[in-house]
Amino acid sequence: MSFHFGDGRGRREKHCPLPEPAWGLSRYAFDALLLNAAEQHGALILRESDEPAQIVATGRAISAKQRGARLFGFKAHFAGPANDAVELYFFGRCYVGVNAIEGGGTNVCGLAPEDFLRKFNFDYDAVVRNSPALAERIAPLARSTQWYSTGPLEFAQSFGDGNQYLAGDALSFVDPFTGSGLLAAVKSGALAGESVCRSVSVQDYCAACRAMLRRPFEVAGLIRAAVDRGWADSLAKWVPGKLLFQLTRPLS
Repeated sequence: MSFHFGDGRGRREKHCPLPEPAWGLSRYAFDALLLNAAEQHGALILRESDEPAQIVATGRAISAKQRGARLFGFKAHFAGPANDAVELYFFGRCYVGVNAIEGGGTNVCGLAPEDFLRKFNFDYDAVVRNSPALAERIAPLARSTQWYSTGPLEFAQSFGDGNQYLAGDALSFVDPFTGSGLLAAVKSGALAGESVCRSVSVQDYCAACRAMLRRPFEVAGLIRAAVDRGWADSLAKWVPGKLLFQLTRPLS
């Protein structure tokens, strides 16, 4: 893991080994693997259906914040030299993650407030060049896709008392810089499926999800507050990388 804070003369870095190995996959590849596995195990794939869903995984909620303060995500894939690092660049209330994906590609994705992005007219090439460290990192790369944007985003948890099992971002949207969003989605989706099959109540399912996701959600909130206030670079040097990794993983 590599963390890069600030820009220009105020740049600081922190490097630490990941405590366990991992695969770098794009969502395109991962979603296809998941869908194919479901079909191979007997799932019937319906592109459209009028049947009420028991498990709801419709993605993150739309932010109700006022214009300017809203958050937007963006990403693109790049071709060129890749490495095994998971890198995070924090600058101007914006952060961008860089990691390798299948086929020797590199995924570049970020999150920033609307007023920051508007300074660049939502030109994401200009946004990533605003960080000298990030600009230097992607200089040898060539963008192989267009920029994709999503938002406005809302960090929230929706543990309701209804009759549907919410999963993934519909249940709990954890700040993406933890790197555990997809992990939380898979774990909550698997738990939702088991709960339906075993007739576990929605209330008991939600209680299990709270126990699993409360810590990474709260830790991510504290880290985001530190980033917003400019404290993250000072605090990062005192927090062991392994501990930071463990605190942002969903509990088993």
